[in-house]
Amino acid sequence: MFEDTIIAVSTPFGFGGLGVVRLSGKHALSIAKIIFKPKNNKKIFPPRKTILGNLCDPKKKEIFEEAYLTFFPAPKSYTTEDVIELSCHGSPVILEEIVRQGIKAGARHANPGEFTLRAFLGGRIDILQAEAINDLIHASSLRQAKISYNQMEGALSRKITKLRSQIVQILSQTEASIEFPDEGLKISKYKIANTIEKAEQTIDKLVKSYDLGKTLAEGVTLAIMGRSNVGKSTLFNTLLEQERAIVTPHPGTTRDYLRENFKIKDSIFNLVDMAGLGNTSNPAEKEGINRGKKIAASADGILLVLDSSQKASPEDYKLIWKYCNQKIILLHNKCDLPSKMDVEKTTKLRSGLPHLAISALHRTNIEELKEQIYSLFGHDDIKGNEIILHLRQKLLLEDIQADLVEALRAIEKGFPEEIIVEEIRKIQPLIGQLTGEIGADEILDNIFSHFCIGK
Repeated sequence: MFEDTIIAVSTPFGFGGLGVVRLSGKHALSIAKIIFKPKNNKKIFPPRKTILGNLCDPKKKEIFEEAYLTFFPAPKSYTTEDVIELSCHGSPVILEEIVRQGIKAGARHANPGEFTLRAFLGGRIDILQAEAINDLIHASSLRQAKISYNQMEGALSRKITKLRSQIVQILSQTEASIEFPDEGLKISKYKIANTIEKAEQTIDKLVKSYDLGKTLAEGVTLAIMGRSNVGKSTLFNTLLEQERAIVTPHPGTTRDYLRENFKIKDSIFNLVDMAGLGNTSNPAEKEGINRGKKIAASADGILLVLDSSQKASPEDYKLIWKYCNQKIILLHNKCDLPSKMDVEKTTKLRSGLPHLAISALHRTNIEELKEQIYSLFGHDDIKGNEIILHLRQKLLLEDIQADLVEALRAIEKGFPEEIIVEEIRKIQPLIGQLTGEIGADEILDNIFSHFCIGK
């Protein structure tokens, strides 16, 4: 339990119909009583009951706002401490004044994330759930929000807890068989290996989910590629439904890349418009082309635009060959004009190459293009909620996986149990770092609770 009481505005900065100020700590109620006066003149603040009252400056004895107060007593609150929530009009001036009066009454201004930190230190949530809370607040799509909500509710934590229990159990039994060989506690190496293999498979699935998690959290990057003047910037503006990129009839208008987000259904896409590829003597355009190539190399997908009103050039075919091994949609733009391109020849360069005839200027087949983008890049087949969204989690899981693999190798090579135990023992603190619950004594606790060692 912290000695001090913290206060902060919990709603986003700006003007709104409602605003919330939160206090947390053992003096939360006493501080609230100084600045909040119930309209019923009663001094009782019943738990989880909304009370209407006035907020005031106690020194000047001036009322400056009407508000509702809700009291959440410890430990059944968000932070596990006494929590007060004051709901009032969403005026930044009023909210700042509430905080100022609360500080004058004895509170301290909270640091970023300190309410959730106290919830973690109070044992209400673990680190994985704390990260999920922040992910939920900053979710860029409904799909990510659903995953983050389930992780906030403990879906991922339960999977990791189950994994830790398996490791603790096998470690406890193995150590018991070493320390007490005459008690009939011998455990077979086959059982140890079987448990470790199952744990490793679980970790492997989580590690592999990170790429998908990163995509959900940050969006899918789509690079619009093509030669100069094929309509890339027009397509960029059309998909965004705004005039974001400058469009002219002259080649080389775009010399640097532009990046904007847009949404299709419940998926976020980072759309990148870049300089047209080709030969140029302009230094700025050359640099834009080089930057575009780097972005395309790391992009999740490419929209390769060709001008179907012109014959396909050798450069067009080179571009198709260069990027056909990436996720790509080949777009034959300017279909509103008479076609001079051998469309069939360009699509046959790779079997099954997704392609579509469009007019970015007149929005012809743009809705069909959005459907194709979503189908190819939107990850509509997500199942389950145990998806890793953070690099920290992925790196720790990879370390755990490596130690599990080393333990299996030790068993396969016939190493003694003492060596196997050492490899397995490395895993426990890593899991503790993952959840924020590092406990050195839980192995002994597990042994004493399952075996009659004291006789």
